[in-house]
Amino acid sequence: MSPTPQPRLRLAVILGSVRQGRFGPVVADWFLAEARRDDRFQVDLIDLADTALPIELPGPDPSTVPAGRPPGMRDLSEALAAADAYVVVTPEYNHSFPASVKSLIDWHYAEWRARPVGFVSYGGAAGGLRAVEQLRPVFSEMHAVTVSEAVSFTRYWELFDGEGRLTEAEGHRGSATLMLDQLAWWAGALHAAREAVPYEVAG
Repeated sequence: MSPTPQPRLRLAVILGSVRQGRFGPVVADWFLAEARRDDRFQVDLIDLADTALPIELPGPDPSTVPAGRPPGMRDLSEALAAADAYVVVTPEYNHSFPASVKSLIDWHYAEWRARPVGFVSYGGAAGGLRAVEQLRPVFSEMHAVTVSEAVSFTRYWELFDGEGRLTEAEGHRGSATLMLDQLAWWAGALHAAREAVPYEVAG
């Protein structure tokens, strides 16, 4: 008897930058192409520039968050809820990550629970890694699992040509492959675990 084919995992790639003249779409497009070559995933893009994310939150009780979301956030929230794993594409602003990413995290709660998160970052000498290292404990607080492998673009403006092509892709492709491997393992394991026993937060 042949084994039952495993369903494809849903990977949501979150483009975090919303600033004018952003470079984020170039980086996101590169990673989307890499991820879509991986048959284990169905890949969707969530561009935070497409949805207004208010700074004011409905209240400290997480149960009030869904009811307090603006109607225009519905598609974004449904895309997050449907995902088995996430990759955040983030720049580094002032040694940290954009306010848009923090707002996205704070407007959602149960969506992140027991799901893996990977990171693609870009910046100057640090390649955006200071933003990533600050995001890890934030996602941990949301009961998500961050994978250790990440993709980082140091001095990104030197790495892509005028057509948005990565000029020396081998090393970054290797990092992307390792990260996708880790995401696939965690996403599969956690999906099965949630199906067997719904994840509940005590307290």
